[in-house]
Amino acid sequence: MNRIPMDKKTEGEGSPLPPVMGLFEHLLEEDNNGEGRYPASALSGDLLLPFSFEEMLCRDVGAGLILPSLHLWTHPGGVALGLRDSKLPGAARTMDKLESRGIRTAVRHSGGAAVPLDAGIVNVSLILPKSRGKQDFHDDFRLLAAIITEAVAVSHPEAATQIVAKEVVGSYCPGDFDLSIGGRKFCGIAQRRQSQAYFVHAFVVVSGSGQERGELIRSFYEDAAAGEHGLSYPQVRPETIAGLGELGGPTTTAAFCSGIREALARRATELIPSGRLERETGYKLEYTDQRVKDTAQMLRERYSQL
Repeated sequence: MNRIPMDKKTEGEGSPLPPVMGLFEHLLEEDNNGEGRYPASALSGDLLLPFSFEEMLCRDVGAGLILPSLHLWTHPGGVALGLRDSKLPGAARTMDKLESRGIRTAVRHSGGAAVPLDAGIVNVSLILPKSRGKQDFHDDFRLLAAIITEAVAVSHPEAATQIVAKEVVGSYCPGDFDLSIGGRKFCGIAQRRQSQAYFVHAFVVVSGSGQERGELIRSFYEDAAAGEHGLSYPQVRPETIAGLGELGGPTTTAAFCSGIREALARRATELIPSGRLERETGYKLEYTDQRVKDTAQMLRERYSQL
């Protein structure tokens, strides 16, 4: 069990952060009732655009065109599959059924298995250049796990002390660095590496029902297996999933994202918003850029069987 202690400084957990980082955000704008809308920059019917955006941002970080960066984003509603998920015998038909319900689907290129995406789930990505010398990729998992724990501690310190990093058996997209409270998972972490840079990515279930999301993924696998036995895929038990708001943590994505920004500030990392970066350096990257759209199409052709 890897419990992340909050009674001492966690700055030493994982790799150190750069002193200055870019900040790119594509988030739901919430109102006082917890409802919200998406600004034009975040709206997208294509589930692959956030992933292709990060692919291009990672390439630019590796080329030295832009600072190491933090990307915070949400999506109105979708299911992102792992490559193995897409090869299940009924996957294509099941994806079509989800699309008919307004739930977008795509096969993502980072590691892991199927996860839901919606307005109550915050995706957190650190995009960093590769350093010279040997580096254990688990250090980056530990780093992001520590930052997420520190973000929870900003507003809900008691909940943060209960966060444990270890695989939650029965959860969707299980892994060694699942983050949970009381045995119920609210976060999973994956990584994607390029030649000169990489990003470590987490989905964080903040608001709403974790069990309902678990049921969505459980039913996906049940349908995608198409009655065949002996197939290898996560055996999801929906009760193992929860939102932070159900676990005594932040209840809105706005509060959680504020905690992420504050956690980096406490680590003495300055975040420079994308608008300021454009004014000061001329660097600009949006979901609507043609190279982001082209990369999304490339990812679709490379990783999807559809």
